[in-house]
Amino acid sequence: MALFDNKERTNLEELGEFGLISYLTKNFALSQKSTLKGVGDDAAVLDPEGKKVLVSTDMLLEGIHFDLAYTPLKHLGYKAIQVNLSDICAMNAIPTQVTVSIGLSSKFPLEAVEELYKGIYVACEKYNVDLVGGDTTSSKQGLVISVTSIGYADEKDIVYRNGAEEGDLICVSGDLGGAYTGLQLLEREKLIYLENPNIQPDLEGKDYIVERQLKPEARKDVVELLKEIDVKPTSMIDVSDGLASEILHICKQSDKGCNLYEEKIPLDPMTFETAREFNLDPTVCALSGGEDYELLFTVKQADYDKIKFKMDISIIGYITESNAGCNLITKSGVVHPLKAQGWNAFKNGE
Repeated sequence: MALFDNKERTNLEELGEFGLISYLTKNFALSQKSTLKGVGDDAAVLDPEGKKVLVSTDMLLEGIHFDLAYTPLKHLGYKAIQVNLSDICAMNAIPTQVTVSIGLSSKFPLEAVEELYKGIYVACEKYNVDLVGGDTTSSKQGLVISVTSIGYADEKDIVYRNGAEEGDLICVSGDLGGAYTGLQLLEREKLIYLENPNIQPDLEGKDYIVERQLKPEARKDVVELLKEIDVKPTSMIDVSDGLASEILHICKQSDKGCNLYEEKIPLDPMTFETAREFNLDPTVCALSGGEDYELLFTVKQADYDKIKFKMDISIIGYITESNAGCNLITKSGVVHPLKAQGWNAFKNGE
């Protein structure tokens, strides 16, 4: 559980800011036609080629968004990129560029920052995204990571949160609650380790949910699938704060209500079993856990036949008129008003 296993230690002062940026980005090649100039000048130069430009920024703070006691730096770099790409995908667009800015405390040697950038590199290469800029600075509060993602789309293809219509089907990709149960497992093992450092973490057989927490994947493939089957969602959002919070965002901005069916919410068996081990309701983990980065979207009923047999898409409810409210129908048929109990950026960060 040590923060850094690398015995070598190169102080960042030896390189300086520009030397550090040059060192960290030397292996990043450009792959997008829309990138005319990347890292190395005062600004990147991008060419949208007649498309609309989408931009999103997220910040990750040590001690609030991640814990280095159980988060490998390579995984953290990968995750920092993915959570930002997910926002572009949630607009039904394809991400193409990112900028990465980091604030570092004196405890981080070059070798640690290099590990972080290895994860950033893997994510950029896997998703065909160009790193085109960023900044480095010192931080007295530990590690700070800020990523801005950029994507392009034809105006006709962009999907917002406010387009849901009464009768639309509510769909979600993948499965939910895994990231939250993975976090509970990691937090438990951290406490055990702190009490007795001689006890090794027991994560055997839990690879899937641990990976859901430490190494999420933006669902670019779902955006590509929807285009392939000629389905344009009427609204879309990514599941970063929990299913309940996200569907409430869609309903509020669309001025609609919804009915979600508990039995339709996709749960991986490992998520279900682990939630039970922690005396948690698996459905609550899906509704309020967050960090799954799946895509939640609505489609017209006419598109039902196009998506009903797609293995990685679940239809979990439908949109109603606003006066009907936002409800969860349990497996026993009881109707409960949906409440957002997921991540709150200020409350959870206290």
